[in-house]
Amino acid sequence: MEESQETALTQMRTSVQKLGSSTEKFGDPTLMRFLIARSMDPEKAAKMFVQWRKWRASFVPNGFISDSEVKDQLEDRKIYLQDLCNGCPVMIIKASKHYPAKDQLQFKKFVVHLLDKVIASSFRGREIGNEKLIGILDLQQISYKNVDARGLITGFQFLQAYYPERLGKLFILNMPGFFVSVWRMVSRFLEKATAEKVVIVSNENEKREFIREIGEEVLPEEYGGRAKLVAIQDVELTPVED
Repeated sequence: MEESQETALTQMRTSVQKLGSSTEKFGDPTLMRFLIARSMDPEKAAKMFVQWRKWRASFVPNGFISDSEVKDQLEDRKIYLQDLCNGCPVMIIKASKHYPAKDQLQFKKFVVHLLDKVIASSFRGREIGNEKLIGILDLQQISYKNVDARGLITGFQFLQAYYPERLGKLFILNMPGFFVSVWRMVSRFLEKATAEKVVIVSNENEKREFIREIGEEVLPEEYGGRAKLVAIQDVELTPVED
């Protein structure tokens, strides 16, 4: 590791201690995610890390959100979890199966549930701390009743505040004309680093590049691959070692 990174990590640990928290249980890869998210500023990274730990303790006191806590959201079978692409799990969201949530607390729990599970699917025995995910947002056949700008913003805000540097890339497929203005509004809530990871696939060349990047063995048949869609609730994860 470069000397500048080592220095930043050391300074971040000191800042975290000054804020009354600890980095004892977390390795360098985890801390580096917070540093990268805050442009390698140790103090800002420390504040973000401490806020994350407080949020996690209050919002996810058991360490995970169970299927039973988000049953209504899972019933729509709108989230799919595929195999790994270059070590990153691929999550597919079918927007045509989604409807704006009446229970916002449950929806937020659902966001945590799916992000935790998708990231955990990339663990190989134990968490390293720098695992990323690849998202595919499929807007095929959506109508106005499926549009949920608030839900999209919540998802991005959670990623940015509580899952720094967990998003590898997000592909948006089949965007209809009426959704362009919705996306412009949502985009205002994206940090520059997040916005740069979003790829809108809008022509045949971009579609071929998308298939090449994800891989036919990972992509479901309807997207040009050879795999089958697997609903996230049908995926069983192997226990993580302590």
